[in-house]
Amino acid sequence: MLTLENISFDVAEERGEREIIKNLSLTIDEGKFVVITGPNGGGKSTLAKLIAGIEKPSGGRIYFGGEDITEKSVTERANGGISFAFQQPVRFKGIQVLDLLRLAAKENLSAADACKYLSEVGLCAKDYINREVNASLSGGELKRIEIATVLARRSRLSVFDEPEAGIDLWSFQNLIQVFERMQEMTNGSILIISHQERILNIADEIVVIADGQITKQGSREEILPEILGTASAVDACSAFYRGGEKK
Repeated sequence: MLTLENISFDVAEERGEREIIKNLSLTIDEGKFVVITGPNGGGKSTLAKLIAGIEKPSGGRIYFGGEDITEKSVTERANGGISFAFQQPVRFKGIQVLDLLRLAAKENLSAADACKYLSEVGLCAKDYINREVNASLSGGELKRIEIATVLARRSRLSVFDEPEAGIDLWSFQNLIQVFERMQEMTNGSILIISHQERILNIADEIVVIADGQITKQGSREEILPEILGTASAVDACSAFYRGGEKK
């Protein structure tokens, strides 16, 4: 489905260019739940933005469904079946939740149909359907509404950049259940950037990225024990895996 071939990404700095992604190749197959993890600053979020088209690679090619999308815009990729959920969801003053779901679904959803998507993410539809997507909503509410829009799009590939960021523990626990149901609802692949062990634990495949390169890749059964297999490793990585969790 998605293939990255020798992708590189550089940023300009005072002392010259710095390479964030280094000649990285990755394939995500149809219908897979893949989690990309690794230390902060390793290039995970940059990689997600390259897939979505928010950033353009300095080198290499990106293929989606066999088509070269390297030069395609965010809009073209979205229309082609790639959804992207930001680490911090965007607020839209003047746009109601119902409007946002209709835009995502690309059809004039009835209020009842829109409410089904809100129910899937644990929101009482009557309390949210006519609310504006603005600062009156909490981070957890915005995150769940954003996920509802991804469900409404039924994309072939849904990319989430640290979906646990900024949400409370109750919302996070429900988020896990939503992801577990999402593949069945969308019939697509899911790619999540995350540090969280509980998200890693429901993945089909785990990819570890450090210093802009893939250091480990394989099934959950293969990779998770390598990451958390010894007491010393758990202690050393405690801040890495649990530090971002909201209490």
